[in-house]
Amino acid sequence: MTEEMIIAGFGGQGVLSMGQILCYGGVMQELEVSWMPSYGPEMRGGTANCTVILSDEPISSPVLTRFDTAIVLNQPSMDKFEKTVKPGGLLIYEENGMTRKPERTDIEVRSLGAYDESVRMKNTKVFNMIVIGGLLAVKPVLEVENVIKGLEKVLPERYHHLIPLNEEAIRRGMELMQEKAGV
Repeated sequence: MTEEMIIAGFGGQGVLSMGQILCYGGVMQELEVSWMPSYGPEMRGGTANCTVILSDEPISSPVLTRFDTAIVLNQPSMDKFEKTVKPGGLLIYEENGMTRKPERTDIEVRSLGAYDESVRMKNTKVFNMIVIGGLLAVKPVLEVENVIKGLEKVLPERYHHLIPLNEEAIRRGMELMQEKAGV
């Protein structure tokens, strides 16, 4: 099993953290992992993306131009990365702020209202964890318990009291994606 993905959005949406959490979760699951961040000079509001590779075999290169899965959290990322999903691959996008829906018909497309759900949960900082949950509902590449362990590695210890809230957000993201699919 090898899963090659891109996660893209604005700085401040937790894009890079999502990639790190998935990679640490992969390590906890004894997978080979690669995480390669890319971001503009701005901190919040600039562009940010990262490639993540999870594999049960050695990874030959972290440089990718085509992906099994793309998670896009804003319109510029949709415009840039929709075309990079391999035929038969998966595109998950955040509904909030999109001006157009994906146009491809040769890939699986799923939308997620993670931002609106984070507002309902009264904490927009869990937005990215809702997105991870949505991914795991469609493509269970990692066990939730290992993702939580990955979160413990990425989140500074002074914020470990927020791990239960983040776990709740991951599980809510899974439920939200299943509800949208009618499962």
